[in-house]
Amino acid sequence: MPSPLLHIETTAALPRQADAVVIGGGIVGVFSAYYLARRGLKVALVEKGRIGAEQSSRNWGWCRQQNRDQRELPISTRSLALWDAFAAETGEDTGFRRCGLFYLSNDEAELAGWARWGAFARTVGVTTHMLTADEASARGAATGRRWKGGVFSPTDGIANPVRAAPVVARAVAALGGTVHQMCAARGIETAGGKVSAVVTEWGTIRTPLAILSGGAWASSFCRQLGIRFPQASIRSSILDVRFDGAHLPDALHTRDVSITRRGSEHFRLAISGKARVDITPQQMRFAQYFLPMFAKRWRSLAPGGLQGVMAGHETLSRWSLDTQTPMERNRILDPVPDQAQVALTLARARSLLPDLKDAALAASWAGYIDSTPDGVPVIADVPSLPGFVLAAGFSGHGFGIGPGAGHLVADIVTGSSPIVDPRPYRLERLNGSAWGQVAEF
Repeated sequence: MPSPLLHIETTAALPRQADAVVIGGGIVGVFSAYYLARRGLKVALVEKGRIGAEQSSRNWGWCRQQNRDQRELPISTRSLALWDAFAAETGEDTGFRRCGLFYLSNDEAELAGWARWGAFARTVGVTTHMLTADEASARGAATGRRWKGGVFSPTDGIANPVRAAPVVARAVAALGGTVHQMCAARGIETAGGKVSAVVTEWGTIRTPLAILSGGAWASSFCRQLGIRFPQASIRSSILDVRFDGAHLPDALHTRDVSITRRGSEHFRLAISGKARVDITPQQMRFAQYFLPMFAKRWRSLAPGGLQGVMAGHETLSRWSLDTQTPMERNRILDPVPDQAQVALTLARARSLLPDLKDAALAASWAGYIDSTPDGVPVIADVPSLPGFVLAAGFSGHGFGIGPGAGHLVADIVTGSSPIVDPRPYRLERLNGSAWGQVAEF
């Protein structure tokens, strides 16, 4: 079944003109639209399906600094402050709270890696606490196990994937922007080599600025514009159990399984990094780019099936602006979860936390996580097409850094001082000599 999701209303009429059009209503797209609208731009947000219906509602909901790649850490830190600020600015509830994130391990090498990251993080003002065996075992008492150590990151937290993207889109509308669901963007028109309009299935919006935050669809969309964006997706499965576990941690990670509280009686369960690789034409095209990442993660990734080909999000075909596109044929990517992984996840969770032995399986679903070869997103304008900004390839990290990414998009578009150094997020790095660098954390 699909992930649960809060539904919001769609703006009835498509505007003929906008200062900026945001393509894609996931967490990055809605925050991009929000920060542009806050700066006084007339913004139209177009989404082929429902706001937040793909990976933005199918993830853990973690908003973390802990173990971030050093290139992503600054935007992670700023995003936490922006999650806080959004609630104060709008009165909307994304479910964000700084409950702290808790990690446990009995693996010396893993603990050593966390310690190295902690030493680096402290040099940039991030709070993280390595836990001794006694501290980890006491904090992890619900497991009933003895642990060699752990980490607690008190300023990190979680938000609610069911609510977050929809309520941010609602805030965009409150600022005068327009939100269009079931409205696929088919492509871009240009004049003088610059963006002049976004063509949708409902009609054309004249605009000098187009922001693509299309998630797993972004690379195939870029291909229509002659833009090379190396991207591949993996299919990750997740489940929800119903249990009144008031004494359990809000967010706990172990190598075997991770859990996240969702409301008073639900927990999301997943195995970090474990996924299926559904082969697609696009994935074959960029295979050489992803070999270092896949080699590093070979224990977690398993061959998939034909779901990716059938979904159409990683096609190499070209489409016309006046006919139906793959986005209209598949409004919402809703892949079938890996039932073997669901069963394994539930078994591991019940082994880790004995109190879950009677927890009822409420739901399971899967999502396509769009990745770049180095595990770091692209958030940048594209020099070959002035007026076009790409924000995609978030590699499973996009939910937590959505506010910072959206703010950086608005900075780029308006020429403001960027919230973080934008250079690590340029597209050119993936088509140059540095594409083989794989994230360290």
